Amino acid sequence: MKPGIHPAYGPVVFRDRAADFAFLTCSTATGDQTIEWEDGRTYPLIDVEISSASHPFYTGTARVLDTAGRVERFERRYGKGGAR
Repeated sequence: MKPGIHPAYGPVVFRDRAADFAFLTCSTATGDQTIEWEDGRTYPLIDVEISSASHPFYTGTARVLDTAGRVERFERRYGKGGAR
């Protein structure tokens, strides 16, 4: 890698305030706030709106849309499209 052109890569804590969930990972992102982690060290903190702890897909609360049922209902109401 070329020296001097890449951002600093280091440990950062990402916190999902909605789910009261935080995780430590490495990133080039930096935050203005800091937090003391479980190991006693202080790391930069970045607040996120959605993480795997609060996203409906990962929590199992996602709704599945029945697109086949919608198409059938449309065809019942308006008939199948004929040849043009």
